[in-house]
Amino acid sequence: MEELRDILARHGFSFKKQFGQNFISDTNLLRSIVAAAGVTEESTVVEIGPGAGTLTRALSEAAKRVVAFEIDVKLQPVLAETLAGRENVEVVFRDFAKVDLPALERGLGNYSVVANLPYYVTTPVVMRFVEEAKKCDSLTVMVQEEVAERFCARAGTSEYGAVTAAIARRGTCRIVKRVSRNLFYPRPNVDSAVVRIDFTGEGIAVKSEKAYRETVRCAFLNRRKTLENNLMQSFRIGREEAAELVRAAGAEEKARGETLSPEQLALLSDLIFMRGLIAENK
Repeated sequence: MEELRDILARHGFSFKKQFGQNFISDTNLLRSIVAAAGVTEESTVVEIGPGAGTLTRALSEAAKRVVAFEIDVKLQPVLAETLAGRENVEVVFRDFAKVDLPALERGLGNYSVVANLPYYVTTPVVMRFVEEAKKCDSLTVMVQEEVAERFCARAGTSEYGAVTAAIARRGTCRIVKRVSRNLFYPRPNVDSAVVRIDFTGEGIAVKSEKAYRETVRCAFLNRRKTLENNLMQSFRIGREEAAELVRAAGAEEKARGETLSPEQLALLSDLIFMRGLIAENK
């Protein structure tokens, strides 16, 4: 393919900072992302933010179908050129945040998500699939390196947080590749990493998804406070009941929320739900 920056220049494209546009042109990197995602000729792939279409084209060469969502309509002529002849690609010029995900899934069947995500939408996009998707098998996404570390962190580390616990309830997360900032155009100020999240059936079973979300929110409400104090504040309960819940979840008496594993948080959320501290079962 012609040099990416020449194609962009010929179409008079100018980068928009608000869309976090940093495109990939390195062929080896593109192929390694497709391979890491496990894309096959039977795969249906959803891509968020195709940009100039370099990853989209690489995906289309391996997948059965690619549906890409792009917010910047000014990229239409660029994508028309870079994706010329790729009949298995559909580009939808729409903000993915406004897409009806259940309706999209009804039309797709099982699918995977592969994307070089703009940094400003990374967490909202990932969390949307984590919390709402029913037919998504996996996400393989390029994100800021420190965000990748947060997604895959272990309990008790400084990187471990509410997002980590939310992802861990649905599946497994691992960093599959670290990527230098020098492989992007224009060059961003930070390095990146490719993260793969595999959804494993129902994940960690809980009695109420809402109770789990509220419990996680409580656990990380104030990292300097003990879990006991956060429980008292969040659920308006006394110290004795809060201490009893902490013990029942298998945590130490003065433990902080970030020391609990996702499995312990799930158990704690079940206990909270069964005590009627969170009523709605979702």
